[in-house]
Order: sequence, then structure tokens, then C-alpha cells
Amino acid sequence: MKEINFFLKIFLGLLILPILFFSFQLFSKASSIKANIVVDTKKVSGPFPDRWKALAQGGEDPDPKFFENAISQVAELYPKYIRVDHIYDFYDVVKIENNNMYLNFDKLDQVVCRIYQVGAKPFFSLGYMPPSLSQDGSLVGKPKNWLQWSFLVQKTIERYSGKDTVLPCGVNYPYWRTDIYYEVWNEPDLETFGKWHYSGEKNYLELYFYSVKGAENVKNVYPFKIGGPATTALYKNWIQRFLDFAITNNLRVDFLSWHHYSKKTNDYVDDVINLNKWLSEESKYYRYNNIPKIISEWGYDSEKNPIADTTVGAAHTIASIRNFININIEAAFLFEIKDGPNGASWGIIDYQGGKKPRWYALQMLNSLDGNRLIVDGEGTYVSAIASINDKKISLILTNYDIAEKNIEMVPVTFKNLDGQKYKLTKKYLDGKQETQLNLIPINNQISLKGEKSILMTPNSIVLLQLEKVD
Repeated sequence: MKEINFFLKIFLGLLILPILFFSFQLFSKASSIKANIVVDTKKVSGPFPDRWKALAQGGEDPDPKFFENAISQVAELYPKYIRVDHIYDFYDVVKIENNNMYLNFDKLDQVVCRIYQVGAKPFFSLGYMPPSLSQDGSLVGKPKNWLQWSFLVQKTIERYSGKDTVLPCGVNYPYWRTDIYYEVWNEPDLETFGKWHYSGEKNYLELYFYSVKGAENVKNVYPFKIGGPATTALYKNWIQRFLDFAITNNLRVDFLSWHHYSKKTNDYVDDVINLNKWLSEESKYYRYNNIPKIISEWGYDSEKNPIADTTVGAAHTIASIRNFININIEAAFLFEIKDGPNGASWGIIDYQGGKKPRWYALQMLNSLDGNRLIVDGEGTYVSAIASINDKKISLILTNYDIAEKNIEMVPVTFKNLDGQKYKLTKKYLDGKQETQLNLIPINNQISLKGEKSILMTPNSIVLLQLEKVD
């Protein structure tokens, strides 16, 4: 009898499991919030921020002409800064002869000039260790002589922030030399890049100390910024030990930086919330509350992932940037600009110069200018960003869904319109465009509801622009 009851329980359990599973699926779908977007022209939150206009390039190719076939494509995105690393090992900056150190910035100058051609300023990751300076001959070892490292940092800053520097591309205006960032190393906590620590024999804090000492020796330069620690993620122990060391040794820290790769777009917001919390825990950290906070690399995945080349990657990019805009962060550098020669990578542009979905997503963001509008009615999956200027209202909708299942008909209402007649243009990531003419507001608003709602398929991005018609 006991055996019969036992098998009966197993049978009932197996029978109930699918029911529970589908019930959970239905509950999950029912519990998600559908978007009902409302754009009120009176809800202005100030000038539209440009903190997302930053791009990073990794070590894909040491050829100084690597950017040559991507200059015009990147220029179309209007970035403010471009971050480059491998500046010492890729571009043969250092040479040792008869125990004397000679510096040659010619190859790095070519890279920097291409950044200026794009219309951006360089953001330097100071690394890696020139093998001729390294104790173990590697790119990630400690230097044999810390004073040589300090001198290298000093001359790098004087080269690119110097008042008298003449670059081969002739960029000599003060604006282009002012507020250049110098970040000490790249992901020092990672095994690949040296596995530096904040204590012990191989100490990042020592590396930072001698980097700052080099920065303190510079002459005849425009204002610049030096900082770090550029870790693989935001770690409380790293940040607090880093700042404790800087306070004890009276070292300048002009910005705090870290990296973050995550599929969850809210993680980037959590970083800043956590950092602000840590800085408020002790009064000695208050001085760092208002310095720039920078995510110097970010993206969907730190490993090579084909999703980066899809509409999922594009939707993730827009949804993440929507969150960056809401937080007090100076810049977030999307990784990366261009693929290397060995197949697909993290690039928004492929090795041949072709544009990928994330490139088109960033280009769409350039439609947002003037003042930012606060948007009401976002949902679990569909988020929105909006702006207004004298000519038009722009609204970008994103349906970011990793599972690629969520489909919505999204109602959109524009309120407090002051024109008599409007033209509505819908633009899609694939370049398709639709236009509706002669829309007349009713009670100063235009509503797109019912069959006029905006169809948002999984990971779609739609730009709506509402323009006054004279």
C-alpha cells in the first residue's frame, strides 16, 4: 500500500509540474507592465545631456592606420571622447639604449590625430609597461625603475596637453588640449593585465603614486585630469583603499573610473548609487563626491559575444544609455569602436568599416537635442527618451527583451502642444521611415492609440519626431 501511495504521489507530481510551469509563465507575463507613453512638453528637465557620447577602442591592431576606414562613420556619431589603451606597447613609444630612455610619439600621434579628425578628444589609458622598462620583460610587469615610469607619464601628458606641442595634424587650439584624461592602467585587477593588487608586492597603489608624481612634474600644459583605478567592475575595497592611499600621500585624484559589462541595464545605475553611498560613509571621502565618475568601458558582455552584432545588442545599448542619462556620471565609454582583423568582436563597426546595429542605434540618439523631456508611462520592457527644441519633439522607444518574446502595441500621447498642425515621422533601426501629415491637436494633444499605437516587436527601436507645420 505504501508503494502504491509513493508512485501515486510521483505521478501526481509529474502531472502538476507542467501546470505550475505554464501558470508561472502566464503570471510572469501578466505581472509585466505594459508601456503607455506620455510626453508632456511642459516637463522639461534641462539641457539634453551628452554623457553617453564616449567610445572606447581596445587592443585589436597595433597599426596606427587602424582607424583610417572608420573615421567618417565615427564622426557621424559626434563623440566627445575616444578612449585608447595599449598606447606604450602598440606604438613603440619607448626605446632604451645604453641605459638611456628615448621617447618617440610618432605612431601614437597618428592615432591621436585620427581621434581629432573624428571631432573627439583622446582619453588615454596609461599602459602597458614597455618591455624594455619591465622587470620581467612583459607588458604587465613592474618597472625596473619607477622614476623611468614617472618620466614616461610626464612626457605623455606634456605631449598631448602641452601648450607648445605641434602635432602632425596641426591641432593647436587650446580647446583640443584642455581636459584630456589620463587613466592609470587598464583593469589592473585582471590576470591578463598584470593582476595588480591594492597591497603587497605588486601594488597598483605604487603604480598610481609614481604616475601622479610624473603628472606633478609637467610643465607648460593646459588643465588635465589623472585618475583611476579602472578596475573590471566597481569594488568597494578597491575604491576605499585607493582613496585612503591618495589621502595619506596627498595625491591628486581627478576622477574615479571602473568598467562594467552587464545584460541588466539597471546595473549601471546601481554602480553610481553604491559609489555615492560609499563616499558618504566617512567624512574623509566627501572631497571626492563631486569629481567625475566614469565608466571607461561598458557593454553587454566582456567576452566576445555575437549578440553585440544584433538588434538585442542595439536595444541593450539604448536602454542602458537611457539609464546613464538619469544618473550623475561624467561619461560612459561604449566598448568598442571597431573589430579587429580576426573575425567578429565587440565593435559597432566591422573591420572593413561596415556599420552594425549598435552604430545605427547611437546615430538615432543624435536626433535628441535641445532640452530633455521627462517621459511618463514606461513599462517593464519598453523604455523611452525624449527631447524638445524649437522645431520638433523627438522620442525614442526601445523594447529591450533578452528572451525576444515581448510584443506590445504602445500608445503614445504628446501633451501641451502649442502648434496648429504637425507632421509625424517614424524612423526604424533598419532605415525604414513613415510620415503622417496634417495632424491636428485636440485639446492641445495628439494621441496615437488603438490601431495607431506603435508596434514594438522584441528589441525594436523606433524614433518618433513630431514637427510643427507652418
